[in-house]
Order: sequence, then C-alpha cells, then structure tokens
Amino acid sequence: MAFSVIIRQITEGFGQTLLIFALTLLFSLPLGMIVYFGRSSKFKPLSWFVKIYISIMRGTPLTLQLLIWYFGPFYLWGMNIGGYKFTAIMIGCSLNYAAYFAEIYRSGIESIPKGQYEASQLLGYTKTQTFFKIVLPQVVKIILPSVTNEVITLVKDTSLVYSISYIEMFAMAKQIAAAQTTVMPFFIAGVYYYIFNYVVAVVMERIEKKLDYYR
Repeated sequence: MAFSVIIRQITEGFGQTLLIFALTLLFSLPLGMIVYFGRSSKFKPLSWFVKIYISIMRGTPLTLQLLIWYFGPFYLWGMNIGGYKFTAIMIGCSLNYAAYFAEIYRSGIESIPKGQYEASQLLGYTKTQTFFKIVLPQVVKIILPSVTNEVITLVKDTSLVYSISYIEMFAMAKQIAAAQTTVMPFFIAGVYYYIFNYVVAVVMERIEKKLDYYR
C-alpha cells in the first residue's frame, strides 16, 4: 500500500476521532456542572447517588464502561445494537468525563472564600447572580489547568473506542498495520495525536492568558 494511501485512510479515521472528541466535550462539560450540583445537594439520597456514580466512573476503565454501554441493551432487553455503536460511545465517554469534570468544578468552587458569598448577599445579589457573576468567572481561571489535562487525556482516550470495533484513527492504523505487517501506520497516528494535543495545549494556554485579568 502506498504511503499516500495510508495517510489518506488515517486522515479519514482522524475525522471520526475529532468528532468523538468534540461531541464528548460538548456534552460532558455542562453535564459535569449538573453532576457537581447533584453531588453538593443537601438532599442526601441524591448526593449519595451522585457520589456513587462518580466513584464508579472514576474507578473503572473507560474501555469496560464502553463495552457495558454497547452490549448492555442487547443482553438486558434484546435490543438490536447494529447501529448503536456511536450512541454507546457518546453515552460512555460523556458520562465518564462528566464525573471527572464535576470533581474539577468542585475543587474550584470550594476554593472560593466564603466571605465573597457573604459580601454578595450584602450587595443584594441572589444566589444565582452570585454564582454566575462572581464565583464562576474566578472558578474558570482556577480550574483551567486541570481542565486542560483532562482535555488532553480525552484526545488519547478516543482510541479506546476500538474496543467496540468502531473505526476511528487508532482502529484504522491497527487495521492497516495488521494487513500490511508494518508499524508505520502507528507512527503516523502517533504524529496525528501529538499534533492534535499540541494544538489543544496552545489553545488552552491562550485562553488562560486571556483570563489573567483575574489575578
């Protein structure tokens, strides 16, 4: 197989990798905030339920979670899962990363001094106004390095979807390598992953610099 053909096929796989990455971020970032609110709820059954959910998501491999989300509907309800792969990937990745983001949000929000909440009450702010106008802008600055680490990890974790035979960049490289008995596709995929992560790191660093006015 010509080198140009390998590049073309891996680039096609990269398109799927990019799609999984973008949609997982789109769903998991806001969902993580909802999970955080559930964890910090004063309604104990809800709080404990969310804590157990976070513990399971963080304590078991993402690969295992993807397998459960994919094959679970078939074994539980006899559901036809022929076209269910991408849905299972989105559910598995989004719920997994939402748990991590929820803990990142919690660390940032709980680092805000209580005096700021008291001062906002004296100024007549509601709890919602306090959160969105005073707390959240500071939290974004605090948690950005941790969020960057998770985003970079997500780039690499997209390769785990090969466990349910979904064809993205790593699975494509694996197929080509097996068919051609060469490791070249893995090196090419590695370059793609590195460049992707480098771009993510640069973008997040620029965002962090733009938030320097919170110092």
